[in-house]
Amino acid sequence: MNKNPIKALFFDLDHTLWDFEKNSALTFKQLFTTFDINLSLDDFLAVYIPNNNAYWKLYREGKIEKEAMRYERLKSVFNTLNYKATDALIDNLADAYIQGLPKYNALFNGAIDVLAALKLRYSLHIITNGFKEVQHLKMRNSGLLPFFETITDSSSVGTKKPDPTIFNHALKVAQVHPHQALMIGDSLEADIEGALNVGMQAVHFTPVAECNPAHYHEITQLQQLLQIL
Repeated sequence: MNKNPIKALFFDLDHTLWDFEKNSALTFKQLFTTFDINLSLDDFLAVYIPNNNAYWKLYREGKIEKEAMRYERLKSVFNTLNYKATDALIDNLADAYIQGLPKYNALFNGAIDVLAALKLRYSLHIITNGFKEVQHLKMRNSGLLPFFETITDSSSVGTKKPDPTIFNHALKVAQVHPHQALMIGDSLEADIEGALNVGMQAVHFTPVAECNPAHYHEITQLQQLLQIL
């Protein structure tokens, strides 16, 4: 890292600490049984995962509302797979998915041990675009909650990463200056560029190495944070 003294670490939650894809797959596996959905889970997820990412991008950019996103990301998958799903089924499935998702607690490898080590040296914080009503439950159920001093979510602030407003709000709540803070996240656009644009440092977490430009670090495992911080 550069010579500026880092005092606070800000983490994204989904896809960074909390293993969203694994927990999502487990949730859908249970719901397919509950709702008697006669589809291959693997075929469903192969379409759902990229569709979900695309709809989250629209939501992040303010091009779709939360409830519409919850419905359309499922509707589009069933349409692609030519599966006849009624509006009532999609609405019920969307609600059950949001309620069921926080019950699964898979974290990325080493998350708890890494946070325990980092907490001895830094204050730890969360900045998430996820829905407030589920993010707290995810953190509590997975054992993440005690490690973090503040949680900044987009629904409370009224804007989403990479908007500077949410980063500046999180910095203000944490009582640190941008040059004293570092963001760790999986999204180059939302987490890394957003943090760099307000003067924070950044570490890109990606299980598959992508690139390693000079202005931020890239890691493929959370344990690597202990080597660079």
